[in-house]
Amino acid sequence: MQLNNNVTEFILLGLTQDPVRKKIGFVIFLLFYLGTLLGNFLIITTIKTSQTLGSPMYFFIFHLSLSDTCLCTCVAPRMIVDALLRKTTISFSECMLQVFSLHFFGCLGIFILILMAADRYVAICKPLHYTTIMSPQICAVLMAMAWMGSCVHSSAQLSLTLSLSFCGPNVIDHYFCDLQPLLKLACADTYVINLLLVSNSGAICTVSFVMLMCSYVIILYSLRNHSAKGRRKAFSTCISHIIVVILFFGPCIFIYTRPATTFPMDKMIAAFYTLGIPLINPLIYTLRNAEVKDAMRKLWRKKLILDDKR
Repeated sequence: MQLNNNVTEFILLGLTQDPVRKKIGFVIFLLFYLGTLLGNFLIITTIKTSQTLGSPMYFFIFHLSLSDTCLCTCVAPRMIVDALLRKTTISFSECMLQVFSLHFFGCLGIFILILMAADRYVAICKPLHYTTIMSPQICAVLMAMAWMGSCVHSSAQLSLTLSLSFCGPNVIDHYFCDLQPLLKLACADTYVINLLLVSNSGAICTVSFVMLMCSYVIILYSLRNHSAKGRRKAFSTCISHIIVVILFFGPCIFIYTRPATTFPMDKMIAAFYTLGIPLINPLIYTLRNAEVKDAMRKLWRKKLILDDKR
C-alpha cells in the first residue's frame, strides 16, 4: 500500500463558489440535516420503545434509520460549516476517513434494504414459516453479517484509494471526498484501480438493485392469492420499499458504474442520496405506515401524561 507523502490536505470547492448561493445552501442543508436527525430519531425512539413494533421489518427499519443518520452525518456537518467559509480544506487523514465511512454506511443501507425485501418475501410468500425463518436470532445474525460485509466493502475501497499517489494537485471539485474526484488527482495511471473500484461499488449497486426489483416483482405477483385486505396492506408496504430502492439506487448506479469521469450534475446527485434520501426515508416509513403512526401517537400521549404528573 502506497501512502501519500506530498499532499497533506485537500481543498474542497463545494457545490458553488458564489457567496450568495453558499449562504442559501447553508440554510437549505441545515434544514435538511435537522429534519433528517429529527425524523430518524423519532423512528429509532418509537421502534425502541414500542411493544407493538417488534416484528423483523421494524428491526430492519430501526437499523436503516441508524444507517441513514450516520450516512448524512458523514457529510452534512462539514458541508454546513464549509458553506460559511471562503476556503475549505480537509486533511488527508480526514478525507480517507470520510471515504471509508461514506461507503460503509452507504453499503450498509443497501444490505438492509436487501434484508427488508427478504423479510417481505418470507412474510408474503411463506407466511406459515415466517416466525421460524425470521426469528430474532436469525435477524440478529443477518444484521451482523450486513455490518461485517459493509466493513469489508469500505475497507477494500479505502485500500484502493490509499494505493493512489498524490504528488501535487489537491483541489477536489466536490463537497466531500469521494472516489471519482480523487482518481482525477492521482499522479499515476488509474485505469486498473478505477476498474477495481467500479467492479466493487458498481457491482454491489447494480446487482443489489436487480435482485431487489426481481424480489419485489415476485412478491407482488404472489399477492394475487391473498385476500383483498391482505393485498392492500402488503401492496402498500412493498410500494413504500420500492420507492426507497429506486430513489437510493438510481443516483448510486449513475455515479459508481461508469469510468473515472465527472459531470457537473454529480455533486447535486450526490447531495440527493447523502442528504435527501436520509430525510425522505422517515417520511415514507411514517406517513405510509399506520402502525408506526399509531405507535408515535401512543409515545406522544405517554410523554404528555408523564409531563402532566410532574
